[in-house]
Amino acid sequence: MNENVSTSLRNLLLREADRRNDTDELSGGAADPLQVAAQQRDDRAILLCALFGYGNAVAIVKFLRSLDFSLLNAKEPEIRQALDQHYYRFQSSEDVVQIFLTFSKIASGQLEEIFMEGYSKKRRVIDGVFVLLEYLYGLNEYRSRGYEFLLGKVPEDKKPKSAYKRWMMFLRWMVRHDNVDLGRWKRVSPSDLIMPLDTHTFHVSRELGLLNRKSCDWKAAILLTEKLKSVCPEDPVRFDFALYRIGQEKFSGVSLKPN
Repeated sequence: MNENVSTSLRNLLLREADRRNDTDELSGGAADPLQVAAQQRDDRAILLCALFGYGNAVAIVKFLRSLDFSLLNAKEPEIRQALDQHYYRFQSSEDVVQIFLTFSKIASGQLEEIFMEGYSKKRRVIDGVFVLLEYLYGLNEYRSRGYEFLLGKVPEDKKPKSAYKRWMMFLRWMVRHDNVDLGRWKRVSPSDLIMPLDTHTFHVSRELGLLNRKSCDWKAAILLTEKLKSVCPEDPVRFDFALYRIGQEKFSGVSLKPN
């Protein structure tokens, strides 16, 4: 165990991860896009739940529940008619229509296959994400600020700067298998996952002493993942849901004092 992770902090992480590994956390807990994603059987729908997973959690879930994911198998006129009034934060109704049109051009099972083309070379999940992003952009010439924000971008030098939180969250859902995560993708090792770093987990991690970095970026996500590997090397992202919930609840009921 890394000497920088105290016994009391290690015990806190393990305790909270075990406590949050409960289906009640989704059915009766605070709003989370996984509440909608867990009801889907289509990888494309699950990815959309992750990509729209930014902003206020209650608003995210409300928007996701307004979507008819069966439209991913529909033709353009039906998609346009059904989504004409749908918009979310940075995404106009045209952005929402276009993302559904993009995803309608790929089969559900293809997402994993394309991801594996990048991941399998060096077992880096960001490489799989970049290959998948390039493929998705190639399916549709449409571009807008909202559309590109939703998907994310591939840096010209292939060196990530942002934390790619929503993509890392999607991979957590798809790779890990417990009472919360879905475990649909069997060929990716949980040990290779990177922490989905958002505002909640970033501030909680700094408060707990897991992070000293001031920027919520890719380097911070890597540093946090490495620190958590010192507690659970085979599955460092098992602590993500717990840290997120602690942040959502503003440390309610969680003692940071040594046992």
